[in-house]
Amino acid sequence: MNKEYTSLGLMSGTSGDGVDASIIQSDGNTKYRVLKDKYFEYDVGIYNNIHHLREKINNSKDLIKYSEEINSLEKQITIFHAKAVQELIKSNKIEIIGFHGHTIFHNGEIKISKQLGDGLLLSQLTKKDIVFNFRQNDLINGGEGAPLAPIFHKLIADQYNFNLPICILNIGGISNVSIIGETTNELGFFSKDIGPGNCMIDNWVRKNSDQKYDKDGYLAARGKKNEIILEQAQELFSNKNDHKSISYDVNDFDISFARGLTLQDGAATLTDFTAQIISSSLKMILSKTQNKFSKVLICGGGRKNKTLVSKIKDYSSSNLSIEPIDNKGVDGDFVESQAFGFLAIRSKLKLPISFPETTGCSKPSIGGEFIKY
Repeated sequence: MNKEYTSLGLMSGTSGDGVDASIIQSDGNTKYRVLKDKYFEYDVGIYNNIHHLREKINNSKDLIKYSEEINSLEKQITIFHAKAVQELIKSNKIEIIGFHGHTIFHNGEIKISKQLGDGLLLSQLTKKDIVFNFRQNDLINGGEGAPLAPIFHKLIADQYNFNLPICILNIGGISNVSIIGETTNELGFFSKDIGPGNCMIDNWVRKNSDQKYDKDGYLAARGKKNEIILEQAQELFSNKNDHKSISYDVNDFDISFARGLTLQDGAATLTDFTAQIISSSLKMILSKTQNKFSKVLICGGGRKNKTLVSKIKDYSSSNLSIEPIDNKGVDGDFVESQAFGFLAIRSKLKLPISFPETTGCSKPSIGGEFIKY
């Protein structure tokens, strides 16, 4: 019987609104059990600092230009994570922490991915072993550093006995899919980013209102999409992304084409744009998949945007069943944080966390920088 470890996974998503934390117990291979999930909301200062800095960093040179601000924010974010950890470990014993940090820049093509999070400081503050910097080894091995959750998606499918093949669609800031039960490769699954998730809609709402996001798709449902602008945006996206490989960053998606629209019409247009990209990607992947899937399970914050999900269904094949992963007994809010708890255990055991079929790396790659307290 394989030894099981208790791990705390910490995930700060592209929405920049807070930290998802999950304590799991797992052998790092064939099974896991969720012990606790909790969300910690950032204070206004950290939230604003994340988005102000994120808008300044458009290329790798900006990482140097704004290094002082980056270092300052990294310390704030790490201390916030430490406080969350201290609260959780009062009543839960953990052996290791998977610390994703907050992505401030990602470009898989030039092999640079920057997550804000000081693993050494977190270890000192929490007195725990830490795994962080999960993407670097994959980048060194020719991968794009993302997506990293697919190996955990496969474990979910195995543990919950999902009928295969199946598609798990994660709609965070970026959308990615894991196709599990594919017979064309030895691994039995593959994954890739497919386009925007919440990032464009969130950005629009932040810039044009005092809200952080379009809750339940309320604004988009009351707006009217601009057909002319939408058509132009789709053409630009198609031309720009013809040769795009696997991973995206939020900076890959510009919302300036919606400038001049009302808050609600802009939300409607961007929601439609996002839904069309996701649905067209699903159609394309389905057409190239030998072992055809008929069910799509959605996780991530985007599954709560009723307007977005409704449009994805409208634009997708009528043969696809699309539903939240929650319907299968999995909490769709915490899949990513649970994943990084799982990846931390795999890193400790020196098991690969990324694969040629998920990130494009040259070989299965062990990931994560380990800090022993």
